[in-house]
Amino acid sequence: MILIHHNPACATSRNVLHTIEAAGYAPVVINYLEQGWTRPQLLGLFAAAGLTPRTALRETKSPAAELGLLEASVSDERILDAMLEHPVLVNRPIVCSEKGVRLCRPSEAVLDLLEQWPEGPFAKEDGEIIIDAAGQRVERAGQTG
Repeated sequence: MILIHHNPACATSRNVLHTIEAAGYAPVVINYLEQGWTRPQLLGLFAAAGLTPRTALRETKSPAAELGLLEASVSDERILDAMLEHPVLVNRPIVCSEKGVRLCRPSEAVLDLLEQWPEGPFAKEDGEIIIDAAGQRVERAGQTG
């Protein structure tokens, strides 16, 4: 089973969902902006993905700055409380599979969580090829996979 915490307004999240579906999976899709988060859910996801509230904080296109969450002195507990009140503060998409849990930014990071990949060539919605015609991952400068 694959589960994606998804924001349909986010291009990265849409690309991840499209990649999962094109690989032949029928993921469980959670629109976290509608459903919100629980403290145990976030703590479990963060622990499994090796994240902290600060590293999972969406700093742009969110109220993080207005809420004063970008200061280094702000505790993880305060950030977590704000994430529960404002679900958009959690960076996305977070994907769970048998291979692990990961914040999939950039979107091609989801390939690390999939046993099977889409047939190549495969591109993101902006046209960037992430799987070539031979079915191999296309590496970008500075990218590891």
